[in-house]
Amino acid sequence: MLEAIGLSPQDEEVYDALVRRTQATVAEIVADCHLPATAARRILQSLLDLGLATRSTGRPTRYVAVSPDSSLEAILRERERELDGVRAHIRALMDVYRAGTRFAHPGELIEVVSGRDEVNHRWVQMQQDTRAQMRGFDRPPYAAPAQHREPNPVELDLLRRGVRYRVIYESSVLEMPGWLEDVTVGVQHGEQARIHPGLPMKLGISDDRLAIIPLMRAGDDVLSASYLIHPSPLLDALIALFEALWERSVPVRLNGELASEQELSPDEERLLTLLAAGAADRSAARALGWSERTVQRHLTKLMRRLGAQTRFQVAMEATRRGWI
Repeated sequence: MLEAIGLSPQDEEVYDALVRRTQATVAEIVADCHLPATAARRILQSLLDLGLATRSTGRPTRYVAVSPDSSLEAILRERERELDGVRAHIRALMDVYRAGTRFAHPGELIEVVSGRDEVNHRWVQMQQDTRAQMRGFDRPPYAAPAQHREPNPVELDLLRRGVRYRVIYESSVLEMPGWLEDVTVGVQHGEQARIHPGLPMKLGISDDRLAIIPLMRAGDDVLSASYLIHPSPLLDALIALFEALWERSVPVRLNGELASEQELSPDEERLLTLLAAGAADRSAARALGWSERTVQRHLTKLMRRLGAQTRFQVAMEATRRGWI
């Protein structure tokens, strides 16, 4: 069981015997494990070096087991740090490898991943390997049964670790019940979200080293294939496309971050964001869980407050004031 952290079966047998006794002499370990004294001493010294045991100063010398929950956890954490170092080295080697083969083997720049389980695995793995930021386009269609975006548990975990997420949502998601609640979870955890009409595809970009383009058509009920784009001029173009659309997209502010400063209510802030993204009354009502009449009532109040005559003027004046 403990081979994964570097203990041989014989080491583990001696450690188990020491834990059962809590402390033991070499002679007791020899008797319990049926080992030569030299082997018992060598293994006990190894346990000392690993921090799994301590040694008394009396005579005869007694070896005392360190509490397994702290000692084994310390070894696990060290192994995890070593594995993280290996992963980082692998990524560095792959960057060198791809740089050398970029033009010699262009077929390796685009990888086709097939099968639902493999696609999901690579998507999760790509996020977990991200060190600085994830960027993405999010748009329908979505796989059944959810049919809309749900909070991404991997994203929430990485946001807590300090990884930056910037996501542009296709404005058609405003028509989907539950979308506002789902994206609010991400925004409250630190996601930066914007809305733009007519996104060309679904897209995820991990740092500047890898992109994924899911292959899913309207009517598909499962995501079963994706392109993986490795460092190349194509990846550079996808990054440039994201940044260009990011600058032209409408920020999503759903957590009341401007409410006190601008004397906006959280509801008004949400409505302004949706209006600036081009949402019709029906779409805004569905996203906010209101009736269309409630949307129109709030819109009328905003128009009076801003001195605007049209919805377009409301969005323009709110933008000028820095409200959206």
